[in-house]
Amino acid sequence: MKLALLGHPLEHSFSSEYFANKFITLSQNHSYENLDLDSLEHIRTVVEEKKLDGFNVTIPYKEKIISHLDKISPDAAAINAVNTIKITQGRWIGYNTDHLGFRDCISSLLHADIKALIFGSGGSSKAVQFALSRLGVHSTIVSRSVPHLTYKELTNEQILSHQLLINTTPLGQHPKTDACVDIAYEAISNQHIVVDLIYNPDQTLFLQQAQARGARVLNGKSMLISQAEYAWEIWQA
Repeated sequence: MKLALLGHPLEHSFSSEYFANKFITLSQNHSYENLDLDSLEHIRTVVEEKKLDGFNVTIPYKEKIISHLDKISPDAAAINAVNTIKITQGRWIGYNTDHLGFRDCISSLLHADIKALIFGSGGSSKAVQFALSRLGVHSTIVSRSVPHLTYKELTNEQILSHQLLINTTPLGQHPKTDACVDIAYEAISNQHIVVDLIYNPDQTLFLQQAQARGARVLNGKSMLISQAEYAWEIWQA
């Protein structure tokens, strides 16, 4: 089986290493490579030339890839973002395993009446919101522009009343580790659960500031592993 990761840039990604190690453990002769493309203009040609059986999709193509698909799963259609593609007899079928990975990593930490603020409005943000909705958690997306709540509009009181804070933006990701979302970190307390989908570095500036104020913090590595395993199940089916 020939697999790949599509995105740009991909210096931060650990998917290829993860699957390479997995294939060694399984003693199976599969391959997984990076497709670092600055556009999707020739994506069909590239994939066909490499004779791929499927691929993962990451930033910034989780939404843009949809127009190139032949079919999309109901969950991926509801989220309007795809991170896993299976190629069967030349047909590209899109799935979303991000929401499953996030569900697995967050469900045991939730408590009754918790509400969430999701920073960012891209494909990962949509998957997180979908997962939380299925878990019965009300969430609000915070972004740079309307129709979402904007960072300028976000108040300390809103941070206090939303005890689950989730960063889905690339801010703070290697190599630009000195960046983070612009919020009132002084409003975070030991009552908060703070999640960053970034896994490189292990602890972003976002998580560092939250942990310094007593919050429980979690990076994106467990979600990444979980969603990768769901993708592997899809490719094998």
